Amino acid sequence: MAESKPPHVMHFDDRMSAADALMWHLESDPILRSTILSTWILDRMPDLSRLEAKAERATRIIPRLRQRVVVDPLGLAPPKWEDDPHFDMRFHFRRSALPGPGSIRDLLDLAEPMAMQAFDKDRPLWELHLIEGLEGGRCAVIMKLHHAISDGVGLVKMTECLVERGPEDQVDVAPLPVGEDTAPKAEPSAWDRVGDALAYRLRDRADKWRRFGAGIASNAVSTLSHPIDTASEIGRTLASAGRVLAPASEPLSPIMLERSTAVRFEYLRIPLAELKRAGKAVGGSVNDAFVAGVAGGLARYHAALGAPVESLRMLMPVNVRGGEKADHAGNQFAPARFEVPVGIESPAARIREIGKLCREQRDEPALPWIEEITSLLGALPPALTNGLFGAMQKTTDFTTSNVRGPRHTTWMSGARVEGFMPFGPLAGAGANVTVFSYDGVMHVGINMDPAAVSEPKLFLECLEKGFEEVLTVVE
Repeated sequence: MAESKPPHVMHFDDRMSAADALMWHLESDPILRSTILSTWILDRMPDLSRLEAKAERATRIIPRLRQRVVVDPLGLAPPKWEDDPHFDMRFHFRRSALPGPGSIRDLLDLAEPMAMQAFDKDRPLWELHLIEGLEGGRCAVIMKLHHAISDGVGLVKMTECLVERGPEDQVDVAPLPVGEDTAPKAEPSAWDRVGDALAYRLRDRADKWRRFGAGIASNAVSTLSHPIDTASEIGRTLASAGRVLAPASEPLSPIMLERSTAVRFEYLRIPLAELKRAGKAVGGSVNDAFVAGVAGGLARYHAALGAPVESLRMLMPVNVRGGEKADHAGNQFAPARFEVPVGIESPAARIREIGKLCREQRDEPALPWIEEITSLLGALPPALTNGLFGAMQKTTDFTTSNVRGPRHTTWMSGARVEGFMPFGPLAGAGANVTVFSYDGVMHVGINMDPAAVSEPKLFLECLEKGFEEVLTVVE
């Protein structure tokens, strides 16, 4: 039996970053909501009392799960995370049963309205649903989470609190002691919030000027020593920022044009070893093969509907964790938005070309500065900023995301985790295809906007064929 480890309380910032604040404010347009839905398929009913205890304990280890978003009355600073003085676990942990025979399709039909429903923003932004009645005596656990809490990598860190390495893993489920750091604090008054926001803004401006001055001094020395190199680096960064923020008026797809607040879920499983082999065969990665499979599927879908395309616009989150932020469980990604060639017929050539493009995007000089760029743009009037970025989001044809999960089998309160269905947010895109690697399988969650994808079954069939085609690539 595995021994329990002492709990490691995760670190989160008190306020949203500039990028998170932008994502939060964009939701004034409901089409741009950022809801993540993760679904575990369990081989049996878990020990309910144990799961409830683990969920309660998780809210102590992950303080964000007991916090709500509060905006200061004057909007002087980014939204702040404050303890919810009325936190009630019963609101967040729910139990229900599937209607019908309990197929995976029944489960997806139940999950779709959950994803469409907006969060109660006066409470912490998460829900955990235990779903009984899946065929074969199985059940499911659905976690609904707002993207403002965390990205996919952070989500994996957070769910470690709920899963175990064995069916009888001796994980401590006793409640953590409520001390000074975890006890709920008194709710601040409006004046307290304004004062705190003003103090934050003054500190933030002072820090920015300090960093700016240090940067000027450093660059001055660098410029005197290597003037051509320094000028070239500044030029590359500015050019990169122009590419990252390049405006677009409409999607590249001639048929995936409309957007709505509805979703349609589908699910695929792909052998990890085979996808990895296909990528390696042409000197690429498993992610290169994954994106090439999605691109091939999209090309087939457009051709089947009489609207062939050579390229589409893709959004891909790039993980920027590292340094002092390596231990953060919140959002640590930069959105890379670029055109992808989907019309390359040879799957090997497609993997190779898409891999090259993805690496170029990860190496964009502006990406490490995305927080500073967003902060500068945040100084513009909110209506202008939201309109600019909201319009950009809606010109994204599709989003892909690759999240690395456990390589071994896991359990949840005594039940074996058979599979995992990841559904990333649309946030204005026509479709989101997210893959989660778990126990030798790539679990693919497909989130489609029905207004953009008018033939979801055909879309699924085309994606299946796109992946089948990629898996034929050999050395």
